[in-house]
Amino acid sequence: MNKTALITGSSSGIGKATAQLLAQNNYNIILCGRRQDRLTELEKELSQFTNTHSLSFDISDKNAVFESIHSLPESFSKIDVLINNAGNAHGLDPIQDGNIDDWEAMIDINLKGLLYVSKAIIPKMIAQKSGHIINIGSTAAKQVYPNGNVYCATKHAVDAINKSMKMDLNPYGIRVGAIHPGLVETEFSEVRFKGDTEKAANVYKGFTPLKAEDIADIIHFVISRPYHVNISDLVVMCTAQGSATIIQRD
Repeated sequence: MNKTALITGSSSGIGKATAQLLAQNNYNIILCGRRQDRLTELEKELSQFTNTHSLSFDISDKNAVFESIHSLPESFSKIDVLINNAGNAHGLDPIQDGNIDDWEAMIDINLKGLLYVSKAIIPKMIAQKSGHIINIGSTAAKQVYPNGNVYCATKHAVDAINKSMKMDLNPYGIRVGAIHPGLVETEFSEVRFKGDTEKAANVYKGFTPLKAEDIADIIHFVISRPYHVNISDLVVMCTAQGSATIIQRD
């Protein structure tokens, strides 16, 4: 029987690329995101490969998270893989000029949203004494950088939660690991710069960044290891990126 993967933030970027790759590798897919039109389009695309089901909700809305996940039909109720991918950066300001609404959005989505979804699914994995949770972090979980303050703080928190989660779920045979990407060319920078496409494009100029498909390939590798193998912490950057602040541009 095919395994089932639930992927948050699957309407674009890393989440979408991961859903596409896992569907092609015989996983049943539960797509989660805020944009129902994109989810519907992706569900139709993936249906040629596997069974799919979409849930449209905002992960920062606690009630919506639990209601949506509890509404899953019986055929999708056994979740083998949870990919906590949804997350955003909002703004790039020094701490003294930071926008409180931006701070709260990052804390609500990157941190609280991950906790809500995990809380909704972990009891199912404990009951079945198996499962694999992948938490998508960032190199910002390992290094801070100027003007990254609250975003870096939320990703440092994801790193800490991942490590603690691995310990807490160890008695139940549940695998837990984090993947921390560096610069990946997705809609990430457009969101950070609030729709300023020119500023977003400049982030990736003069070098070859990672692609969403690169991270999807790594996720597939990690979850397809023999069950006694757990890759618990993985950092990946493009060759041109030496650190959070060092990039070799042409």
